[in-house]
Amino acid sequence: MRFANVCLESIGAEIPEETWSSSDIESRLTPLYDRLKLPEGRLELMSGIAQRRVWQPGTVPSGPSIRSANHAIEASSVDRDQIGCLIHASVCRDFLEPATASRVHHGVGLPSRCWVYDVSNACLGLINGAVQIAMMIESGAIDAGIVVGTENSRPLLEQTIATLNADVSLSRKSVKPAFASLTIGSGSCAWLLCHRRLSQHGTTIDAAIAQSRTEFHDLCRSNHDTAGAEMAPLMDTDSERLMAEGIATGAEGFEQLLDVIGWDRGQVDRSICHQVGGRHRIAMLEAMGLPIGKDTITFPRLGNTGSVALPLTLAAAAVSGDLLPGNHTTMLGIGSGINSVMLAATWGQTAVAGNLAAQLGLIGVS
Repeated sequence: MRFANVCLESIGAEIPEETWSSSDIESRLTPLYDRLKLPEGRLELMSGIAQRRVWQPGTVPSGPSIRSANHAIEASSVDRDQIGCLIHASVCRDFLEPATASRVHHGVGLPSRCWVYDVSNACLGLINGAVQIAMMIESGAIDAGIVVGTENSRPLLEQTIATLNADVSLSRKSVKPAFASLTIGSGSCAWLLCHRRLSQHGTTIDAAIAQSRTEFHDLCRSNHDTAGAEMAPLMDTDSERLMAEGIATGAEGFEQLLDVIGWDRGQVDRSICHQVGGRHRIAMLEAMGLPIGKDTITFPRLGNTGSVALPLTLAAAAVSGDLLPGNHTTMLGIGSGINSVMLAATWGQTAVAGNLAAQLGLIGVS
């Protein structure tokens, strides 16, 4: 689908201050490593992830989401009364019901006429939410909307570590499905989208596509449906096959995006991909025929932050100067399911607010 009137006006981005290195996690896994004689450094070597951030114990997603949404609003020229939709779209949420979006809507102080609901689609939730808001803006239903989410990796990391240390039946082969869970990080991000007549910063969302290969839906799944600050899921991930089939899905989706937007590969100035790890990045860019020098990453320092990984990386590209006005930008989302959602945008001067730049030591703030 093409858009003529949708702008990404501002981004609110927040990450925790507490850092867990991959070597810290391996130290916590000493019983497992000693039992299986696993070499130290394996986790970072295989993933390319040196660090990830974790929220303080007891953090509920709505807290950081409220802060991120407020950052985005305060960095924009859009009044709260002009916002007609709020979508909370992370995997993590406060509870099964009501929608976490309800608490965020109340905390941010948005109008009562807002559409308020949650969207969940693994690592694609925020991108799906952005597309839904873009369609509402394009149709004339609303003038502006916010999609926001917060991922909390601490319970997953702690539960995975405890389980791996306790299960003496594990072998080097059987431990592999739990590996991906150790790469997960925490973060929060909000995008404020608006009609071009309200925009002061001029980043246009030009096109969006969806591509699915749901015959591979069982390659990455949690053990059961839980929600809340104490949720502690266990993930079962066939990492090798998920990477291969995910990249194949993404490559098909990228061809569709180029066709819809009418660009060739040489016209893509900056790519922002889902942040999984080093091997995934190289293989994905090769499959899509994109140069690694025009791609921005955050996974070495933030890990895989799920639905906020791509949005946070876009924010990092903006504040670091990787994105310049006029740049043709592709946002290439791939998530378990397997689904892919991709956006094409022409960058303007979208404002980024929050602590991301300070925490990562990025130069300047756009």
